[in-house]
Amino acid sequence: MISRRRALQAGAGLAAAATFGAPAILHAETRTLKITTWGGKWGAIMKDTILPMFEKEHSCQVSADQAFPFLPKLQASPKNDPLYDVFHSNSNEQWSAVEQGLVMDKITVKEVPNVADVYPWAVSDKIVGVAIFTSAIGLGYRTDKGIAAPKSWKDLADPKLAGARGGYLIPVNSLGQCHLMMLGKVYGKGLQDLDAAYKALEQLKPIKLVDFTGQMEKMLLSGEVIEGVIHDSGVYRYEGANRQPVDFCSPSEGVMALEQVLNVTPGSKVKELAFAYIDFMLRPEVQKLLAEGVWYSPANKKVKLDAKYDAKLLTTPEKVATLIQPDWKWYNARKDDIDARVTKILKG
Repeated sequence: MISRRRALQAGAGLAAAATFGAPAILHAETRTLKITTWGGKWGAIMKDTILPMFEKEHSCQVSADQAFPFLPKLQASPKNDPLYDVFHSNSNEQWSAVEQGLVMDKITVKEVPNVADVYPWAVSDKIVGVAIFTSAIGLGYRTDKGIAAPKSWKDLADPKLAGARGGYLIPVNSLGQCHLMMLGKVYGKGLQDLDAAYKALEQLKPIKLVDFTGQMEKMLLSGEVIEGVIHDSGVYRYEGANRQPVDFCSPSEGVMALEQVLNVTPGSKVKELAFAYIDFMLRPEVQKLLAEGVWYSPANKKVKLDAKYDAKLLTTPEKVATLIQPDWKWYNARKDDIDARVTKILKG
């Protein structure tokens, strides 16, 4: 006869054996992809439509950081456990990041199949990672202030625009940096002719300077600036029922490229998912949704935009040929000296 204590002990042992011997019920942990992305209209479309589509398709979650600037935060995180899996920025910051070993140098068709369908500018030797969109940096202007529509970058120096022309704080804004290089091309021997660029910059004073393109948009819309450096989407997005008295000029000397670039951090723990996200962002239907939502020119050649977008955005080889991509590796290596010089010029 078995005592109560021994029966309980035996029962406990059988229960333990059953526990260890039974098949485990595993709950798969949902993967999280950490990305950077812009705010504003872009961010709204991403949050409401694009990211939910990707999450559903890949059974994952996307954690999106919209609090710019992103590069300092990536720099502060461990390379083997980076804060971001996918780093979205403009080309100037991608070049800085790759120099520090924070992102990959190239994204190829091997990792991202849709790279096979992009325009050459999206994977050129001026790109780190892969560009998914571009804007054209040119001149925005008011159509109701009695000024002639600009045709050349030189038109910004018209004395009639003194105090009513707009530019950027060059040390902090890549559009201002692109404008400076363009001044070297227009007034000198090329994009790297800094002496000619500095001399031309001096002639633009007085000029109203802003930190970000959103501020330039507001100044153009309010009439505080009647002509200024801006990317095309910052003007075209105000078309429609509430058409504003602003227009965009692609100067005859060419437009500078403002690329939206995606890249993967080498230390990402979900690289396969990161590459899948970039491939997703290059799909024609996703490209079309964002291109028409924020007036960005798509990288994928197969995108078919509605007529009003197709008429103005860079959607043909001929239009794409007007894009000028600066050498950011060259510029970044000289940035400290350039910053000091332009600050002195514009404060003088």
